[in-house]
Amino acid sequence: MGRRDIRAVPGPHSGRAHPPPDTSAYDHGWAGDLRFAVRCALTLLGLLLAVDMTASHLTTVHALLWTGLAVLLFMVLVPPRVRAGAGWLSCRGLVRERIVRTDRLVSVRWSDGVSQRLVLRDAEGGRVEVDPQVFVANPALWHRLDDDARACVKRGTLRCGVTALRQLSDRIDRRTARAVFTASGLE
Repeated sequence: MGRRDIRAVPGPHSGRAHPPPDTSAYDHGWAGDLRFAVRCALTLLGLLLAVDMTASHLTTVHALLWTGLAVLLFMVLVPPRVRAGAGWLSCRGLVRERIVRTDRLVSVRWSDGVSQRLVLRDAEGGRVEVDPQVFVANPALWHRLDDDARACVKRGTLRCGVTALRQLSDRIDRRTARAVFTASGLE
């Protein structure tokens, strides 16, 4: 059966948007973020080359140095590509792809650091770090994770992380409510 990418379809009983079980959900903002990273890197390269040419100091070594700096900026800015299907979530960076079995979660927690990340761990040792904004902006991804995490809690495998998932759920619910109020002219 071929893979179908979807945005979301209404769930049968909950009124929430749920992806069908035979599809994968993905981050719809990834392509725009990738284009932004490319534009930033090319703009930096163009500016550095223009300044160097204007100052009459442009050499092959400088051009290679500025190109390397632009590539480094691109590598820092390019976002990981997040996808989820029935029982799995993957996060693909420039170098490697990390996959976690969401139907076998054992831990969900917030990472410490400057940028907040949701860290998911499964029973096989898989580990994925995801920016929570990806789930906020993509309800189909969130519902995949939420459904599998609820099943893990019922089975008793997910013992650490219910609070982190509840905090993320509250954030998503607040954003959804705000969007509904804004669209209806009540805010």
